[in-house]
Amino acid sequence: MRTAYSVETVRHAEAQLMARLPEGALMQRAAAGLAAAGAALLGRVYGARVVLLVGSGDNGGDALYAGSRLARRGAGVEAVLLAPDRAHPAALADFLRAGGRVTDDPFEVLAVADLVLDGITGIGGHGGLRPDAVPVARAARGSNAVVVAVDLPSGVEADSGEVHGEALRADATVTFGAHKPGLLIDPAREYAGTVRLVDIGLDDHLPGLPELEALQHVDVARMLPVPAAESDKYRRGVVGVAAGSARYPGAAVLAVAGALRGGAGAVRYVGPAADAVIARFPECLVHAGPPARAGRVQAWVVGPGLGDDSEPVRDVVASDVPVLVDADGLRLMDAVAVRERAARGVPTLLTPHAGEAAALLGVERAEVEGARLAAVRELGARFGATVLLKGSTTLVAAPDGGRSPVRVNPMGTPWLATAGSGDVLSGLAGSLLAAGLDARDAGSAAAYLHGLAARHAAAQGAPITAYEVASALPFAWHDVRE
Repeated sequence: MRTAYSVETVRHAEAQLMARLPEGALMQRAAAGLAAAGAALLGRVYGARVVLLVGSGDNGGDALYAGSRLARRGAGVEAVLLAPDRAHPAALADFLRAGGRVTDDPFEVLAVADLVLDGITGIGGHGGLRPDAVPVARAARGSNAVVVAVDLPSGVEADSGEVHGEALRADATVTFGAHKPGLLIDPAREYAGTVRLVDIGLDDHLPGLPELEALQHVDVARMLPVPAAESDKYRRGVVGVAAGSARYPGAAVLAVAGALRGGAGAVRYVGPAADAVIARFPECLVHAGPPARAGRVQAWVVGPGLGDDSEPVRDVVASDVPVLVDADGLRLMDAVAVRERAARGVPTLLTPHAGEAAALLGVERAEVEGARLAAVRELGARFGATVLLKGSTTLVAAPDGGRSPVRVNPMGTPWLATAGSGDVLSGLAGSLLAAGLDARDAGSAAAYLHGLAARHAAAQGAPITAYEVASALPFAWHDVRE
């Protein structure tokens, strides 16, 4: 599992470690990792042209020390000092001794650079790049050089992943000691490129819980339900799906497709699309409704393709089993009833995309897209529900006031931006709920498998359909388990 820690936590850990090390040793560790990463990207260091963009903080010092190491290996290294009076004095002196040079014309050296190290601002930066740094950053991005961010791309917010103003988009980021939330959450994640973590010895000094968790195969494998010898379809769980309408029967089919591949023993469909569901999936149990009369289930999925029929939503939300609410269900649900479920201790999982989240919060969509971490936390707190915020980076937040780290899903692919893929995800997550996972684990594991299945389906680099994603779920499940 990858974890990301807040700026405050990282700085506290760094202070504890620095108190035990010789002066400058921690910066040298970071610089060594940065120089090694830069050398690997260059391939051949001797004769390479390297430009350092040096700000006033420790990031500038890291860049200068890394530049010293590359200069001693035969690279031609030039430093652009964006705050000459506040450049790290010891690092600058070392850089000059190593044969590095300070340039007065950043645009001339950037035009011919092979590698640029972005040390303009670090984890303490806020509000985008300063106006005087913007032309230099644009010249770096417009060059043919590989741009490597030092710890964090300059201009992005480390703790939130927000981008206010202009930022320098990197091809790669070398981060030190621990991932920062902004490296894992869009829109900042889009600026980071490939992220490499350099161990500088912080692990034993990082207190408490991280801000974010990013699951990996082994973490998801531990969560997935596995039938035992005594299992039958009812012991494995039954998931109810209340979805679809005369206008949108496909939503019901796709939600059932995801549910059938999610680990529950049986799927019980309720709604007007029964004929379409049975035609595709004869193993599914069907009922005309309402949900309360459909038979026993261990979890409900409600919302995909319902149109304006609010009765199934009211019926399902009033139940005493875990409920996943998606799509039209998010628009039709009663917020008070959802909060009452939380008071009764009954789990609810909401799965909005950015537009639906914006409607629930009463803000513009752009506000959610620009501050995804804040939005998912606010939704969880407001509704007393676990929230899975869909998007290029899917976030899952529990309604526990921040006691649990927000989970970020790293497995998505742009090919998932296709009609009906969210219906498949809902069915999959609902099935995991019925199989016994809690809402946070069900949402996290489902998002991971869903993204991995899409990668399988799109392996040939061609467009995919939502049904193909559902069909690839067994391959994703196998990948994770094996």
